[in-house]
Amino acid sequence: MNEPFRDPGLPLAARVADLRDRLTLEEKVALLHQYQAPVPRLGVEGFRTGTEALHGLAWLGPATVFPQAVGLASTWDPELVRRVGEATGDEVLAFHRKDPSGAGRNVWAPVVNPLRDPRWGRNEEGYSEDPWLTGVMAAAYASGLRGSDPTVLKTAPTLKHFLGYNNETDRCVTSSDLPPRVLREYELPAYRPALEQGAAVAVMPSYNLVNGRPAHLSPLIREALRAWAPDDILVVSDAYAPGNLAGLQAYHKDPPAAYAHAIRAGLDSFTQDDDRSGETLGHIRRALERGLLTEGDVDEAVRHALSVRFRLGEFDPATPYDGITEAVVNCPEHRELAREAARRSIVLLRNDGILPLDAPGRIAVIGQLGDTLMEDWYSGTLPYAVTARAGLAERCETVFCEAVDRVALSVDTGAVVADPDGGPLSVAPGGGGDAALYDLFDWGGGSYALRAVATGRHLSVDDDGVLVNDQPGPNGWEVRQTFRTERRPRGTLALRHISTGRYVALDGGTFRLADDADAAAWLTVERVVDGAEAAAALAATADVAVVVVGDHPLVNGRETEDRLDLDLPAAQQAVVRAVRAANPRTVMVISSGYPVAWADEDPPAVLWSSHGGQEYGHALAEVLFGDADPEGRLTQTWYRSACELPDLLDYDIIASDATYQYYRGEPLFPFGHGLGYTTFGYSGLAVSVEDGTDGTDGAESTEGTAGAESTEGTAGTVGAEGTVTVTATVANTGPRAGTEVVQLYTHQRSSRVKQPLRRLRGFTKVRLAPGESTTVSWRLPVRDLAFWDVTRNRFVVEDAPHRAMVGRSARDIRLCASFHVAGERIPPREALAGPIRAVDHDEYDAVAFVDADRVSGDAVRSTAAGAWISFRSTDFGAGAASVAAHVTGAEGGVISLRLDDPLHGPLIGDLPVPRAGRYDFTEVRAGLADVRGVRDLYMVFENAGITLAGLTFGERA
Repeated sequence: MNEPFRDPGLPLAARVADLRDRLTLEEKVALLHQYQAPVPRLGVEGFRTGTEALHGLAWLGPATVFPQAVGLASTWDPELVRRVGEATGDEVLAFHRKDPSGAGRNVWAPVVNPLRDPRWGRNEEGYSEDPWLTGVMAAAYASGLRGSDPTVLKTAPTLKHFLGYNNETDRCVTSSDLPPRVLREYELPAYRPALEQGAAVAVMPSYNLVNGRPAHLSPLIREALRAWAPDDILVVSDAYAPGNLAGLQAYHKDPPAAYAHAIRAGLDSFTQDDDRSGETLGHIRRALERGLLTEGDVDEAVRHALSVRFRLGEFDPATPYDGITEAVVNCPEHRELAREAARRSIVLLRNDGILPLDAPGRIAVIGQLGDTLMEDWYSGTLPYAVTARAGLAERCETVFCEAVDRVALSVDTGAVVADPDGGPLSVAPGGGGDAALYDLFDWGGGSYALRAVATGRHLSVDDDGVLVNDQPGPNGWEVRQTFRTERRPRGTLALRHISTGRYVALDGGTFRLADDADAAAWLTVERVVDGAEAAAALAATADVAVVVVGDHPLVNGRETEDRLDLDLPAAQQAVVRAVRAANPRTVMVISSGYPVAWADEDPPAVLWSSHGGQEYGHALAEVLFGDADPEGRLTQTWYRSACELPDLLDYDIIASDATYQYYRGEPLFPFGHGLGYTTFGYSGLAVSVEDGTDGTDGAESTEGTAGAESTEGTAGTVGAEGTVTVTATVANTGPRAGTEVVQLYTHQRSSRVKQPLRRLRGFTKVRLAPGESTTVSWRLPVRDLAFWDVTRNRFVVEDAPHRAMVGRSARDIRLCASFHVAGERIPPREALAGPIRAVDHDEYDAVAFVDADRVSGDAVRSTAAGAWISFRSTDFGAGAASVAAHVTGAEGGVISLRLDDPLHGPLIGDLPVPRAGRYDFTEVRAGLADVRGVRDLYMVFENAGITLAGLTFGERA
């Protein structure tokens, strides 16, 4: 065939257009589903979007498993993360060659949601609470996935999940309120680098709503995402999310209307009904028949879909990646890379000198994570597993204790016994012996799992609701192996199945689930072995105790389930406490996908890593024994308690003082924290400015320690288009080689608005021998210091003093110096200059951000009587005579306009709000009392349920 679309010498746009123009409308519609239909008459094969590859190829069989994404980011090494992406891309391609329909080349990774709240059930999937660092790591991983060829993609990476997605609780029906500054300064920046650099070529919207509008219908898909990308990007829906638009979310009246709006908003591919595309395509056809869509709308979506396929080389005679074969899957190079990534991701949180360990002695490895590796929902299948116990056992004598309680279960009529073949549990009137013994696993948050001692299999619930013992552990999308306990009379307990919320009841000799709590079986639980006591006894026999604690990635927080707290499971804390009392040389190793907290005093040494993949045990041993310096640094704030966090659904990090940027408390461990086995000195800070407003360059330097404000110097003044260069000297002042992550933060010291206390601007990772020093340097464009100005709807570099801070973490600043930015002076908001959007207020109380209509535009709605929004420093000039507002409210009401204070300030006018439907905005007008000059304006909602889109002031004659 010599069709132009098969000619790689032609421009991409021409090839895409040629193929698209050869398709019938029916064939084009068939390309809008996850499973794109083949076009045999043109020799075009089928294509499927969506291969999971978050930290290695997932769900398709054994493949190299790297540390979880939050662990990869803790390396603070974008090049390493890129190499992991590259290896993952190779393995995706290898699986694709073996099974093209099963392993597609559109990969659904990386996740770039900033980790605003560590209770998010999917915390392990993201990189950092900092959007800039998230963007750096996402671009690195996506760059590896896409391959090194400038024009042909190895795989097609997809950023997910756009936008404002950090809660699993009611995720399909909750709305994330994003004020303009939070949207522009925190959420959007995480997505931009990978798209702008061409590393990612697709995006997946999220399940939630944003400011009242489903994310799948966001106008920002076109306004931001497509504007940033140099080429066409493919927008794919999340699984079954399109059905929510007319279903759970009830945003449109029926699927044809919903799907039409989704396509017009920018959605190109519907992930709905698995490989059964008929219903979805039928809705799109009906949308065309009803005039809700045009063929031009379909053509645009098809262009996006085909563009990615062409860039994958699908229609080329050969690609640069044709030599990749199955031999790369879990090859020695990838195993070594997995080990390196795991080793360099480990963070030393605390150390009183016990680490690194001396010459090998006897080590007690303790804990329910001590001899197992966990797979999360988006992990690959482990080809092998080097556990902590196995890794240490290669180096020295080890003894092991799982440190879980062993219990006997019984009811009034006898012992509860496990079936030797994994079948239903039953009651043995004469006693059950070992068959009635179970190991009890505490996974936190009140979630427990039980493993039958006789069979080594976990209790689970089969499809008929019968309690069986046939599972290796908690697993699957619907985890059926976890239970909560509820107290019953006479010291007995009832088991409530977490997945279904039903109770374990005894029905004619068979344990099965029942809806009624009163039907629950009363279980007597007798502790036969105290896990903490057994662990302490073993620890006392060892030179060192290594207690491995943490979470199960599928329990107490995962996709569909948020955490209620951050606490290490109580039983695991009890083990650490007992072991430390028995052996003061105790190291606590945490393996978790999120920050944790604990009540007791810190053990002598504490390390953290995410679930580290197949080579975790080797990596841990290398760090514990000092073969390698701990290189990891935290990418999230570790809070002392969930009580220090705002509500999970409060996305306004500025108002709620959330993340390291605004948090004013004392964290357990700060963002950027991580220790090593040597010490580093910081000196010679120099801050120079270029293209300053005075026409000269200037520089001052300072040296000091954390908090040494008296040594601060001033570097001079720089214009908004200038550059600030920060330079410092870092020296290894300790006795051994080590690695330091030198971090640069800035702080704007005065502003019209609330500014971050600190914000990461750059970092450099250095490796130094004892006594060696090096100079690190960063060039910071002043425009990067801009913030979103709600008075003019654009980024602004404000005239203000700034501080540059260099240190080891966000709270361990070693050097600082000031410089001045000669930027804009933000004038008062001109009331008479034109319409003012309600969402562009400065502060608020008791309002929600909502959609002004079903296509675009935001508004605010009062959630309680007395709610208000404020517009600070509003200039009414020579006087405003009237105000007009676009309002609606199901029950009507009044909006009062007050000056200076929402409760007691002078009342200058009242706006009546008539009763109307949700989107039936009415323009209402009111005269104003004499108001002149610059005043703070408060719009006070005297009733709940009033929606305000905007207001316009009229000039006094």
